[in-house]
Parts: sequence; structure tokens; C-alpha cells
Amino acid sequence: MTTTSSAQKPDLDWSQVRETVRMMNLAVTQIETSMRQGDDSVGTLTNAFTTMAARIQVIESLAQKGGKSQQIVEQCEAVSAEMKHTIVAFQFYDILTQRLSHVSHSLESLTDLVGDSARLYSPVEWSLLQEKIKSKYTLADEHHMFDMVMQGMSVEEALKQTQRPKDNGIELF
Repeated sequence: MTTTSSAQKPDLDWSQVRETVRMMNLAVTQIETSMRQGDDSVGTLTNAFTTMAARIQVIESLAQKGGKSQQIVEQCEAVSAEMKHTIVAFQFYDILTQRLSHVSHSLESLTDLVGDSARLYSPVEWSLLQEKIKSKYTLADEHHMFDMVMQGMSVEEALKQTQRPKDNGIELF
């Protein structure tokens, strides 16, 4: 049976251990999400740079052979389009570093709370910690992930719920 007790609504079943587990699950979920999106970005960058290099060789070959300017223009436009894809992939890297920075700060704050016996058993302190952590998030899916994990959702389920579709571009901030 899952308990509904939380730092925001503590009852006799409230436990700082359960709050610690939730906070650790949140960190794991953020790390897993970051790694998955980081892998996707690296793959996109690799493919884009490979494609651009091939197109540049075609442009060079066309130019050496006195190729038609229309063919050269088409290849240049294709390289430009690939460059736009790489910019989006680099933006995902920025999101990756933001997420990992949030994890670092969250774990540091959690360590401070767990290490302070005067605050450790206080639901109010746990609630303040969670609000502090959530307030640092800039992305909507981070807020959603936070809410799900704090409600007791497993890491696996939270990852499924926050997975971005492959064709969904990037959330600009």
C-alpha cells in the first residue's frame, strides 16, 4: 500500500527516510534523462558533421570540375540545413549541463539537511528543501518530473512520462 504522507502533508506515517528516497529517485531520474538526451545529441552531431563533410567534398568536386552553380548552391543549402540541426543538438547539451547542475545542487542541499540533526526530522524543513529544489528548475518537463517523483512515482515510470518524442524539437528558454 502506498502512503500519501509527504513533507507537504505529513501525518503519523511521515518519514524522513521516505523523503530521502524520493529525493534520491529524483536525482536518478534527472541523471537518466540527461544521459539519454545527451546520447541523442551526440548521435545527431555525429551524423550532421558526417553529412556536412560529405557535402563539402561534393561541392569541392563540383567546383574543381567547373560544375553548375545551381548544383553548388543546392549543396551549400543542404550544408546550411545540417548546421541548423547541429545548433539544436548543442542546445540539448546546454540542457544536459543545466540538469546535471540541478542534480549537483539538489544533492548538496539534501546532504546538508540529512547532516543536520536539528532539521532532519522536520517535515517543514523537507518541504522547504523540495520547494527550493523545484524553484531552480527552468524546464517544464523538470517540474513535471519533480511532481511525479515527489508523489511517489518510480524512476522507470517517471522516465516514461517525461520522454520527449524524437521529432519534438527543443524547448527554448
